[in-house]
Amino acid sequence: MVERVCRPALKVGTTAWSWGALGAADGLCAQAEQAQALGFHSFWLPENHFGAAAAVPAPLMLLAAIAGRTQRIRLGCTSYLLPIRHPLLAAEEVAVLDQLCQGRLILGLGRGLSAAMFRAFDVAAGDKRKLFEANLDIMRRAWRGEELGEDDSGQPIRLSPLPLQRPSPPLWVAAFGPLALQQVARLGLPYLASPIESLSVLEGNYQRYHHALADAGQAGVSTIPVMRTVFVTDDAAQAGQVRTALAGTVPAAIRKENTAVDEWAIVGDRHFTRDKLEEYIDRLAITHLIVRAGIPGVGEEAQLRSHALLLELVSAL
Repeated sequence: MVERVCRPALKVGTTAWSWGALGAADGLCAQAEQAQALGFHSFWLPENHFGAAAAVPAPLMLLAAIAGRTQRIRLGCTSYLLPIRHPLLAAEEVAVLDQLCQGRLILGLGRGLSAAMFRAFDVAAGDKRKLFEANLDIMRRAWRGEELGEDDSGQPIRLSPLPLQRPSPPLWVAAFGPLALQQVARLGLPYLASPIESLSVLEGNYQRYHHALADAGQAGVSTIPVMRTVFVTDDAAQAGQVRTALAGTVPAAIRKENTAVDEWAIVGDRHFTRDKLEEYIDRLAITHLIVRAGIPGVGEEAQLRSHALLLELVSAL
């Protein structure tokens, strides 16, 4: 259990909960507006490629549209994939978006998991960690305004514009597995925990992460973000239906472990949800909770009701 002397207020964000055609951003913008009105800290989009209707290949473009329809809520990408991008072009796009949203961007970074994706982008999957770290180093130097080369007249080339948040937007790194955890710790960045690993696994991961931070000579990282599926309802029958629906979405790697839904999701009434939130705070010292929304069979009205109940509970923690 993590010892706490003074507990800061838990910041709660949400992913999009309904996906339509990506060519029409109005639906996502409307959800971000609703999340802002409810009082969420942040609104998050993933990145994934070649998944037909599930593909979200350009999350920063979608966040740019959302930035124009919102004013206060922070905007995040859970896993902006660095190994498949040119680092300077990526640094430029992030800087432009941070200026566009007036410094509300949180950039979650990822390496990628799909072998098919790496083949399509002509990237060796075995090089993903090396490319991730090399590209991130170039991007961070660019955001600091360092010289990147010379133009034809011998004048230094520097990134322009720079991000509004200096030296960069907050950088979190999605990590899955011991090698990824070691890399995140060596870089001294917050570790964005997986939404599909059990609480006990996450507890072990965070212990390894904090040890790796110390071994790397990095200062302690105070940002502890976790993504969880959360659905609050006082209707026991509805809670059972949601658990059944979620069980059908468990990836094969997790299903082999026979992990119960309650090990990686929080589904239940207000009392159950409050107790589970307290447990996550006690065991992991989490500072940010990103609600993984979009549960199969849950309509928008039920999702928004759950969101409102969750935020009410968090405000009383």
